[in-house]
Amino acid sequence: MAGLSTLILLLCAAKDVMPFSSHWKPTWPSYRVPVILPQSTLNLDKPQFDAEARLEVVSPCGPACHKSSPLPTYEEVKHYLSYETLYANGSLTETEVGIYILSNSADGSQGKSRTKRQIYGYDSRFSIFGKDFLLNYPFSTSVKLSTGCTGTLVAEKHVLTAAHCIHDGKSYVKGAQKLRVGFLKPRMKDGGKGANSTKSAMPEKMKFQWIRVKRTHVPKGWIKGNANDIGMDYDYALLELKKPHKRKFMKIGVSPPARHLPGGRIHFSGYDNDRPGNLVYRFCDVKDETYDLLYQQCDAQPGASGSGVYVRMWKRQNHKWERKIIGIFSGHQWVDMNGTPQDFNVAVRITPLKYAQICYWIKGNYLDCREG
Repeated sequence: MAGLSTLILLLCAAKDVMPFSSHWKPTWPSYRVPVILPQSTLNLDKPQFDAEARLEVVSPCGPACHKSSPLPTYEEVKHYLSYETLYANGSLTETEVGIYILSNSADGSQGKSRTKRQIYGYDSRFSIFGKDFLLNYPFSTSVKLSTGCTGTLVAEKHVLTAAHCIHDGKSYVKGAQKLRVGFLKPRMKDGGKGANSTKSAMPEKMKFQWIRVKRTHVPKGWIKGNANDIGMDYDYALLELKKPHKRKFMKIGVSPPARHLPGGRIHFSGYDNDRPGNLVYRFCDVKDETYDLLYQQCDAQPGASGSGVYVRMWKRQNHKWERKIIGIFSGHQWVDMNGTPQDFNVAVRITPLKYAQICYWIKGNYLDCREG
């Protein structure tokens, strides 16, 4: 019942029903998403908040290493997807989850230095200037965390980021209890709103407006697994703000196979720490993938970790193009490839199980999370 065959069924529950139509447009696949529901919640001791925030994660396990790893058991997957919730008052809980597969008819719904090197050859990053770009979608969905990372707006009050920006695998980082999210906005010029903006050709300077985080969800797969290679598969976290941000956000989606991505490319924007105060955009080809990770060589620096990795594809049901977050930029890896060191930047894929978990964190209702 809880054996390997059950797990394989879970992993295949996201079967790509129709990856592409005969039309030329790259089309979002239809997925049947498992259901992840809380089973029990325990109060934990208050954390110490004594870890140093690390803006990148390094792992020696590359694509071949991950592909050769044995599949986790059903019970292991349930444990990895259980999660801790940190509240603004410092209290902490642990929630165990159950995983279920529902047929489409079951729920009655239709579904709604060298170590720092992350630049490959010519630096292909673009700094985004001017409020006409910074305050417009999709760049406006990128936000800065007070711990130094980047996050992405995925709902009216929710931000998706990397778990290592909050927790180092053993303890919560300094500042996690008073975590804030920064939104770029124009600085007021002399003379206030009535100032004549045509008097200067200089770009308008921006500043951050900060909103406190109400609570944070981190999967146990990261907390228990950071000491080994399984941890990187679960390097994601969701932040709930104390008040709505009132900006357009980007929806999350299940990550299609790399061969189905438009041009085989991904995109993301973040606050790289070698360009302070700038939002930096980049895109690049996916080099390899595992079930949980995307390996690519997008130029990036610490500070960009936690950025939402997105693509733009055709949404058949709505007859329009739509961008969705399909992963979270995690960081840099040096990999031993047959005795030759090779480096990648790595993104955590939003798998069907992770989609079900993150969506439930956002909506609190699995019926709204049945289609990825």
